[in-house]
Amino acid sequence: MFIRTLSLRDFRSWEHAELELSPGRTVFLGSNGNGKTNLLEAVGYLATLGSHRVAADAPLIRIGTDRARIGATVVNAGRELRIDLELNQGAANRAQINRSPVRRPREILGILQTVLFAPEDLALVRGDPGERRRFLDELCTARLPRLAAVRVDYDRVLRQRSALLKSAGRQARSKAELSTLDVWDGHLATHASVLLAQRLRLVHDLYPYLAQAYSAIAPESRPAAIGYRSANLPPEFLDPARAPQSDDAEALEANMLRELAAARPKELERGVCLVGPHRDELDLMLGTAPAKGFASHGESWSFALALRLAAFELLRATGAEPVLLLDDVFAELDRRRRTALAEVAAGAEQVLITAAVPEDVPVELSAVPLRVETNGDADGRISRIADTETPTATA
Repeated sequence: MFIRTLSLRDFRSWEHAELELSPGRTVFLGSNGNGKTNLLEAVGYLATLGSHRVAADAPLIRIGTDRARIGATVVNAGRELRIDLELNQGAANRAQINRSPVRRPREILGILQTVLFAPEDLALVRGDPGERRRFLDELCTARLPRLAAVRVDYDRVLRQRSALLKSAGRQARSKAELSTLDVWDGHLATHASVLLAQRLRLVHDLYPYLAQAYSAIAPESRPAAIGYRSANLPPEFLDPARAPQSDDAEALEANMLRELAAARPKELERGVCLVGPHRDELDLMLGTAPAKGFASHGESWSFALALRLAAFELLRATGAEPVLLLDDVFAELDRRRRTALAEVAAGAEQVLITAAVPEDVPVELSAVPLRVETNGDADGRISRIADTETPTATA
């Protein structure tokens, strides 16, 4: 899989760009603030419908405009598909496949797959559990695009059920309110069971890739492992060595209904939803100790890198090879970690890299350089691809 063309309109600092890309390695060079990362962020957004830098879409739309557009021509096993996405201020986003509108933007998911490694990935190890749940869910969705709809439905039901819990907790609890809560329990358990089954399957499948990647990066360190933590699941489901079963979703749904019933008095008292995958955690272990709080700075970087490399190898083994996005990371890594990452990148079908200077990119990658510059003042900088002797992109 590779991107043949990438187009931007009013995305971040890019007023307009039309880039012709090729398989192999391309490096976008330029000083900080010139807009290099914005290019990789746009590619990642097309693949996941989310940014690795911000939670909302508003910062992605160039100041002074009311919409941004991202488009790409994706080649997969010789077949080309064009995907386009429009981000709108104060209105729903819109998407197209081969210039034909689709009902929902999430219908483009799966056409482009990416694995992005960025400095922000240190939060996978040192950040809040939400960072690790997001990692799991985005990788699950890359493997099974229809899970995007399940995630949307789960979040919607969770909000509505939480609102009902708060209302019922403040008032005398009528039979009608409790009956309505029974209905929402059923909806929540239905969506949660599908999400949980995919998360558990992913942890099982990712485990050996993670252990191998970490061992290659930090052979002198303690062995790395991952596990799924939940206060509401039977212990046998939490063993990463347990092979997923075809009836897991049904068993997980029945278990969640029991847990919701048991937790209801406490939920009504506190007015919050205490059961569900929104409260679970991905455990990252080094030896017998959790990586968070016990790993050194170097070990944390190694674990974050190993998670991304494991995700890349897993997707490559089970489907089309994803596009590898490396956002200004080589400067953050020591020689061993740079070498481990360069070895994977050298064998990838397409790699897009950002770096401040050519020296930040290992020489063995032999990347095609494209220099990113900006025009305008600090409040209105416009990014562009600088002219080169053999230009491969224009803006």
